[in-house]
Amino acid sequence: MPVPLAPYPTPPTPFTPPASGTQSQLVCSGCRNLLLYPVGATSVCCAVCNAVTAVPPPGTEMAQLVCGGCHTLLMYIRGATSVQCSCCHTVNLAMEANQVAHVNCGNCRMLLMYQYGARSVKCAVCNFVTAVGVSTSTTEQKLNS
Repeated sequence: MPVPLAPYPTPPTPFTPPASGTQSQLVCSGCRNLLLYPVGATSVCCAVCNAVTAVPPPGTEMAQLVCGGCHTLLMYIRGATSVQCSCCHTVNLAMEANQVAHVNCGNCRMLLMYQYGARSVKCAVCNFVTAVGVSTSTTEQKLNS
């Protein structure tokens, strides 16, 4: 007697993001996982670590930065001047885009970010100190003097 074959499994349905305005996201205050929550919620309980994270009030503009101590992505309310990392407790300066500038390292060409007004910036990759805000000929004259 022939054995009946099982039907092919149906393929999984592709992920479709929720309609705009129905869900939002924040970082869990306990385990740092990204949490999705319905708009209007005042707090979210993480399914992984059970930590309860407060939802910022509606209309609050959020920003992100990478912690200088442990390289964790931190979210904070835009306009804050400093942000303390909940993982390593490093206090990070939070600068707006108009308070920083960029320059390529004078040695390894790595793109570096520095605060406006700084005279030089040290590369974390090769430790070379690049002068900023000074013309190249002036820098060479100072080095040769």
